[in-house]
Amino acid sequence: MKNIVFLLFLCSLIYACSGNKSVAPVSQKEIASTVSDTVRIANEELEYEIIIIEPGFNFWLASRAMPRDYYSQSYLEARNQFWVTEFNNRVLQPIRFDPNLYQMQIDYQRGIDYGYEVNYMLFNYLVYFQQTYKQQLGGFAARI
Repeated sequence: MKNIVFLLFLCSLIYACSGNKSVAPVSQKEIASTVSDTVRIANEELEYEIIIIEPGFNFWLASRAMPRDYYSQSYLEARNQFWVTEFNNRVLQPIRFDPNLYQMQIDYQRGIDYGYEVNYMLFNYLVYFQQTYKQQLGGFAARI
């Protein structure tokens, strides 16, 4: 009896593994969005960095974000300060806001010059975050 059960199990395993499976073609867009999910931007001179681990952000940044130097650093700093404050408030309220979206606070302090690149990346991540997850961090919609 054990041999029959084992034989049936073995036959079903072989049948399941030998099936003709078709593979759906993968588009360049899907490849680009999954190749690198980690973006690290650092201002070595000032010892500040941003590490963004978000599927699809790299592709979004390359395809939808405004080019560098489109916004002034003061504009980016003002938006970042406003949005980061709201983001951090939501991290502290896990019952009210989805703790899967708002997992940890962003350490961004007023009065510190983080440099253009760090501000640019943070700004674009916050725009991406709001558009992707349909969130609004403040009184106005994020747009590029």
